[in-house]
Parts: sequence; C-alpha cells; structure tokens
Amino acid sequence: MSCDEIEALRLGLMNTLGNSDDAVRRHAEQELGDKLDGDTPIAALAAAESLTELQRHLDAALVDLEETVAALDADDPEYAYTRGRLVAVRDAERSLARLADSGESLLNDLGDSHHTLHEVFPTEG
Repeated sequence: MSCDEIEALRLGLMNTLGNSDDAVRRHAEQELGDKLDGDTPIAALAAAESLTELQRHLDAALVDLEETVAALDADDPEYAYTRGRLVAVRDAERSLARLADSGESLLNDLGDSHHTLHEVFPTEG
C-alpha cells in the first residue's frame, strides 16, 4: 500500500523549503518509483517549487484520489485504506493552506514594517 500523495507532497515541500535531507528524498522517490515519471498530478506535486504549485497539484491529486475511492466497492480490500488516505490527504491540504496563509501574513507584516520604518525615518530621493 502506498500513500503517493503524501510522499509527493513531502518531496514538493522539500523543494519549496530548500530541505536537502537526502535520506528522506531517496525514501520518498523509491516509494513513488515510476509515478514520478510522466504528466501526472503526483509527478507535478513532487516537482513543485512554490506553495501555489503545491496547492494546485495537490488539488489535482485529490480529485484523482476521490475518483479512485468512488470507483471502489465497499467490500474491496483496498477500500478502507484508500478512504483513510483520502482523509489524510485532505488534512494535508488544510495544513498546506495554513502554511500558505502564514506566509502571506508574514509578507504583509514585513511590508507594514517597511512602511513604518520609512514613516519614522523618512528618506529623501
């Protein structure tokens, strides 16, 4: 059983955050294998380099996962695990949204600080 969306998101976050933990990267790449090839949401998610890309590709991967869950019969041995995976990925989606919101808040705070400094210490030119 694999949790492709979570591992791909981890790889994309490593790219975005500049994390270079080779052991973690190798493990995730090994688990994903050939799913990193091609034009798929999983491959795009793993290669993402910005929070916006992560959110967009995670959303696409979620759509695919929801379709997979919908196509499974409730008595299929994979059903419970796949539904659990869906819950975990939706939770990750919310966490990623909070991260993006925090980054935007920091950006706004820095802009406010910049403007305050110029109000207190005007520069000419």
